[in-house]
Amino acid sequence: MNPASEQLSLLATDEPAHQPATDAVRLLLFNAQHASPDRSRRQAEWIAGREGADIAVLTEVSSTQGGDALVAALTERGYATVIALKPSTPDYRTVIACRTSAVRTVPSPVTVTPPHRAPAARVTVGGHDIGVLGLYVPSRGPKDQRNVAKRAFQEAVTESLPWLLAAFPDMPVIVAGDLNVIERGHQPPHKVFGDWEYDFYDSFRAADLTDAFRHLHPDEVTHSWFGRSGNGFRFDHLFVSTPHAERILACEYHQEAREAGLSDHVVMTLRLGLPSTPGEQSEAPGTGAV
Repeated sequence: MNPASEQLSLLATDEPAHQPATDAVRLLLFNAQHASPDRSRRQAEWIAGREGADIAVLTEVSSTQGGDALVAALTERGYATVIALKPSTPDYRTVIACRTSAVRTVPSPVTVTPPHRAPAARVTVGGHDIGVLGLYVPSRGPKDQRNVAKRAFQEAVTESLPWLLAAFPDMPVIVAGDLNVIERGHQPPHKVFGDWEYDFYDSFRAADLTDAFRHLHPDEVTHSWFGRSGNGFRFDHLFVSTPHAERILACEYHQEAREAGLSDHVVMTLRLGLPSTPGEQSEAPGTGAV
């Protein structure tokens, strides 16, 4: 496989199960849990069957056969564009899959960390350009390297966030990923997290990005991953550029894929309204522009 095809697959595809929307961005966030080839193909079938998965951001995708099977299966099931950067050494990666071919890869603003964990793309939806950044933050790691990779990655992202909106000028920007951190005031509280991890979550707001779920559900207690003790953690997050937060129509967590054994995380979805005419100024939802 040549380098271009590793970054952007434009292979022959089947007819998609659902046609992409033109009046809203419909995005799905899915943790692949380094699945085997067989489970990866079942994951792709499930994702392709979701109407709201015009853009799918997949985290914890392996760099071996399972990840390659997932990329191939998404392409076969109607995803015209699959961005899947190959790491130079075995590592997890983030994949961005789109039902439309109107996609252009752009250099990730997270420039000082491996790009396969932070791919970026410009996607055209209904004549409007949308910036998308996928993130998969390393877990805490083994005892001899506890938090080393995680902290380095988080610091790289934090340093890059102030330039994120500049990388996608004059358009909505969505950041989607498994951040492996929780927000301040998380219920239940987890003493294992340090201030530097809460600071990382806070850095998104400081960079003019809004937590889409909290924007609509300021007080709801929900979790996207559960530890062996049964304690829940809200690790998976979707952020939208704050100037466009008023256009967030829906942002939810869904248990079905986890309950079906397709992942150990729950799935997250976002629907972001767009102006009805390219170039039209954004209006708040409910004004007739959505």
